[in-house]
Amino acid sequence: MSTLPSALSAPEVVCVGESMGLVTALGAPLAETETAALGIAGAEGNVAVGLVAAGHRAVWASRLGDDPLGTRITGELGRRGVEIWAESDAEAPTGVMFKDPGVESSSVYYYRRGSAASRMGAGFLSVDRLRGVRIVHTTGITPALSPSCRAMVDGLYTDAREAGALVSFDVNDRRALWSMDDARATLTRLADAADIAFVGRDEAERLWGTATAADVRAHLPNCALLVVKDGDVGATAFAASAEPVFVPAPRVEVVEPVGAGDAFAAGFLAATLDGADLAERLSAGHTAAAHVLRTHGDLPPLG
Repeated sequence: MSTLPSALSAPEVVCVGESMGLVTALGAPLAETETAALGIAGAEGNVAVGLVAAGHRAVWASRLGDDPLGTRITGELGRRGVEIWAESDAEAPTGVMFKDPGVESSSVYYYRRGSAASRMGAGFLSVDRLRGVRIVHTTGITPALSPSCRAMVDGLYTDAREAGALVSFDVNDRRALWSMDDARATLTRLADAADIAFVGRDEAERLWGTATAADVRAHLPNCALLVVKDGDVGATAFAASAEPVFVPAPRVEVVEPVGAGDAFAAGFLAATLDGADLAERLSAGHTAAAHVLRTHGDLPPLG
């Protein structure tokens, strides 16, 4: 990993979580195709890419297998301007996901149990390493990877704040990774304790039975700044001691929905770093999400 940053040299945002190799079926369903595309995927890496594209300095922090997929991930993120704080593990592999694209939605299949990233544990990023960072971002995917990752995220909240950073958390529930009971309890706790939290209205309803954005706010009353995204309807921001702010989503011809939530978070956080007001931050999130919705894959093409 790189040397410790000083307050002057520290990145603005550190995004912590797993990135994987991504295999996408081409021309036919996964069970039938003879061709596929190889890329990378990972929510926190996507957010780091979006922040860099918006003109900010961002780090992706994780662990990777000492294998070609790990090299591919660091190379791809590096080409997009993301700084890498990644440990290499000679005994555990880089995770992989397979995607079966569909017209309405895509099916995904994970092969990440026992991955190098799942071995992240408490103290993975120290207070000293985070000094000078303005925002530490992670998602609900990370604590679902393993008990040690859950402990790491809990410690990250404490260490980030001691270092002077805000904690940003995207609920990002992945049903395949853990039980509903674990997800409900852990995601409630982490989202409610965050300085900035993002959640989709539909996933909140699935998790907590909250039908409206106001219901989500009632379920997460302690989060300093809660953003509830409602697909093509719009997004609502709830800040302490202020009226909710709603900004409608722009009309977009959707090519593929994957990655839009990560892009929204990146756009919102970039505007936060720029000192924008809540309405401007929501608009920036919508604009970034719309760009990804018009393309195939989690990340837009380079160039």
